[in-house]
Amino acid sequence: MFSAKTYAARRERLRRDLGAGLVLILGNDEAPMNYRANTYHFRQDSNFLYFFGLDQPSLAGVLDVDANEDFIFGDELTMEDVVWTGPLPTIAEQASQVGVTKTLPFSDLASMVKKAVEQGRTIHFTPP
Repeated sequence: MFSAKTYAARRERLRRDLGAGLVLILGNDEAPMNYRANTYHFRQDSNFLYFFGLDQPSLAGVLDVDANEDFIFGDELTMEDVVWTGPLPTIAEQASQVGVTKTLPFSDLASMVKKAVEQGRTIHFTPP
């Protein structure tokens, strides 16, 4: 992982290049082999790694170009998760390591994008 300044500079350069709108960068999820808990080795999306640096499944990043704000969306570990992984840093703690101060539950992502669409804002994203 690089310094928070590196990721912040990359996001700032993207904001400058785009000029306006909302940038949606989706991270990858785990892919099950034969049942949900038996997954292939996780590989994060390259765009998400480049701009947000977090190598964890089920995250999304948003750059609000107009408001000059960055967000990471993700859900905290449940007690069932902690049984298997042990205690891990919170989403907010991980986000701070890459220079992002605003975190929200993953379920809030759809409403942010919907609101931007209703306002007629451009949504930038890479093809799936």
